[in-house]
Amino acid sequence: MSPVKPLHWLLCAVFLGVLVWSAQAPYDRATWWMEAAPALIAFPLLVLTRRRFPLTDLLYVLILLHAVVLMVGAAYTYARVPLGFAVQDGLGLARNPYDKLGHFMQGLVPALVAREVLLGRRTLGRGPMLGFLCLCIVMAISAWYELVEWAAAVTMGQGADEFLGTQGDPWDTQSDMFMAMLGGLFSLTVLARWQDRQLARLRPDAG
Repeated sequence: MSPVKPLHWLLCAVFLGVLVWSAQAPYDRATWWMEAAPALIAFPLLVLTRRRFPLTDLLYVLILLHAVVLMVGAAYTYARVPLGFAVQDGLGLARNPYDKLGHFMQGLVPALVAREVLLGRRTLGRGPMLGFLCLCIVMAISAWYELVEWAAAVTMGQGADEFLGTQGDPWDTQSDMFMAMLGGLFSLTVLARWQDRQLARLRPDAG
């Protein structure tokens, strides 16, 4: 069993620190639970699988960044994140764009997770079909999340507004999925070789 790297301890410390900050006094507690849920589920899963199926350091770092985006959005609600207002003012946008960052990460990170698992399990080798399948997984996750938002809107009515964060945009669902697709494409075209180099050291028989 390989020892835990200092980097991994650092990532855990950052995650727990941001989690504690985020949970202190969120704008809306119910929204916090819904927005932070993916990060709360992913953290223990990554800890439990670290020895049996370790991931590349690149992927661990990106998963942390995604978790931070989620937890910041959970604390303020996506439509009220201060960083989003700064970008909105700077670019003259009609709405706070922070949620689009969240959906971009929703594509960027799952694409690399899917790619690493498929290669690591030797389910599929490198090639066009690998990229296509990873992008299909990204779009499936994005569509599933939009269905969760729809279900929340149906069951909670006005109470789901903070979770949905549509800010009056009638095309919010479509633009969310488009951002996820862009994130997945960015991973598969820009980050794949970086992932391959780390994967070759971590798991030489992958792919």
